[in-house]
Amino acid sequence: QRVDHLFIAELPPQTPLATLTPPVTMPKEDIMTIDATVNLHKRLHGVTFKRKAARAVREIKKFASNKMHTTDVRIDANLNKFIWSKGVRNVPYRVRVRLSRKRTDDDEADEKLYTLVSHVPVKSFKDLTTQKVDETDRE
Repeated sequence: QRVDHLFIAELPPQTPLATLTPPVTMPKEDIMTIDATVNLHKRLHGVTFKRKAARAVREIKKFASNKMHTTDVRIDANLNKFIWSKGVRNVPYRVRVRLSRKRTDDDEADEKLYTLVSHVPVKSFKDLTTQKVDETDRE
């Protein structure tokens, strides 16, 4: 005999995509600082003109969250001014940022660590790589 139907109850349930994403891993070190270059030009390609600067801030937060493995990301006021310096439409192509992972002072916070993103002014982006910053190198 031929069976043309499947018993749906016997099939494994489909896993939603949200459960397939890897969890945020805990950082190896508690407090750490790195300097990195964010290419905003490729991250903002195709974004509506009047939303470019706001999207740039969100993309920098996303970049910092991925690099530092924290969901709490705070943008420094100087970095925000640099992003908005040429207006809402003409966002700088690249920005050099310092990502500092720090401990939260608030005891009631869900997360023990947060990332502070600050601007590092550079003359040229040529030959810059992502580097770990020592405590002695900081300003």
